[in-house]
Amino acid sequence: MSLLDTLVYKFQKEAFVISTDKSKLDIDLIHDYLSKDSYWAENIPREIIERSIANSLTFGIYHHQKQIGFARVITDFATYGYLGDVFVLASYRGQGLSKWLMDCIFNQIPELQGFRRWSLATADAHSLYQQYGFTALARPERMMEKVNFTKYS
Repeated sequence: MSLLDTLVYKFQKEAFVISTDKSKLDIDLIHDYLSKDSYWAENIPREIIERSIANSLTFGIYHHQKQIGFARVITDFATYGYLGDVFVLASYRGQGLSKWLMDCIFNQIPELQGFRRWSLATADAHSLYQQYGFTALARPERMMEKVNFTKYS
């Protein structure tokens, strides 16, 4: 059993809950949002979503047991974390839920503390992530990537 399978955290604020319990995730909702409403995963197949969830530390945001948001962290639990697939449904935005989610991820999960590096990619949420210490690459000349921008069909 891996660390991913044993980490279960729950945080509550009024009628909202953030949980890392994968059994609570609404895979249909996550797939629907990512494949239809996100700019980064348009038309992503459900099986890819399922595999990404199985191999990541996931965070569901819930309102009265109904999932309304999501994020996942890809990590070795020692030195590095990548934050991805972050969303809050449009009807729940503007209530500080994204900030609360970031606080839980970056400050409340002991296994995610002390990493040498975190990274993420965003086209439109720079101001949110800057509040949690993210900046443009300090040494972009040292960073490389291998990208396959073929869209999901």
